[in-house]
Amino acid sequence: MIEFKNVTKTFGKTTALDHICLSIPKGKIIGILGPNGSGKSTLLKMVVGLNKANSGSLSIDGKNPSQETRNSISYLPEIDYLYSWMTIQQAADFVKSFYRDWDEAKYKELLSFLELKPSMVIKKISKGMRAKAKLLLSFSRNADLILLDEPLSGIDILTRDRIIETIIKDYRAGDQTILITTHEIREIEGILDEVFFIRNGKVALNGDVETLREEHGASLIEIMKEVYSNENSQW
Repeated sequence: MIEFKNVTKTFGKTTALDHICLSIPKGKIIGILGPNGSGKSTLLKMVVGLNKANSGSLSIDGKNPSQETRNSISYLPEIDYLYSWMTIQQAADFVKSFYRDWDEAKYKELLSFLELKPSMVIKKISKGMRAKAKLLLSFSRNADLILLDEPLSGIDILTRDRIIETIIKDYRAGDQTILITTHEIREIEGILDEVFFIRNGKVALNGDVETLREEHGASLIEIMKEVYSNENSQW
């Protein structure tokens, strides 16, 4: 379980997370939803240890973020972090050298599934193919916790479908936790177990997806519109 207890994170005069409290259960696919600038990416970076809280506490299975916890996390950032001169195989070898949970059989299977070739040079492939390459490297590990920051951003519809298929392909329900930050809700609504709507660095609404849909008689995207169209709403 991931626990944020009264966590605040600021960047200069900008407050990214504002005394946020949330508990993320183990073994589910969790959506961290909200518009750009709501604090979603900051939250993920704190889990992986790239950002430190100004106040409050964060724990992962009872431990503070550290090298030990990072070794069990597979993190896919929104930015295009791959070295452009590398081939996909060179990028895979680079990642494999850092993590013991690399699964070579899964890597080869995903290469075929994502229609990628080891010889492809990162700088010579399309944005959609680079997105699939990033996903390939993240899901070729047997990590207990997978963090996906806006994995569908700027990607065409067909590539989005293949990305979603990859997310659920080898998902270990009850054992593996996947956190997805996105404002592209329509495409991922069907795979989410629970959601946290983040607004201005705070949790505006959270709960089990099916329960929320039943209570509000609406889809997640309709619920999100209501949450963010009413700044004074109380849930």
